[in-house]
Amino acid sequence: MVSQDLLEILRCPACVREKEGLLTLEKDSWLICQECDRKYPIVDDIPVMLIDEGDKWVATSVNELPVPPPEPK
Repeated sequence: MVSQDLLEILRCPACVREKEGLLTLEKDSWLICQECDRKYPIVDDIPVMLIDEGDKWVATSVNELPVPPPEPK
């Protein structure tokens, strides 16, 4: 589980320069940007905050996100 302190400081790497890039925690396994809808998986309690990884899941609805998320390739 990702700590609340870490969740409060993490921001979407694609949005943070121009917007707030606030993230919400979904299914205890995903961080979703409120600005761009990129979805970043949390694998082994470590958020994978790579823009390319977030891009892979933009078109996937929250209900269809796999739990646990797959390992990044």
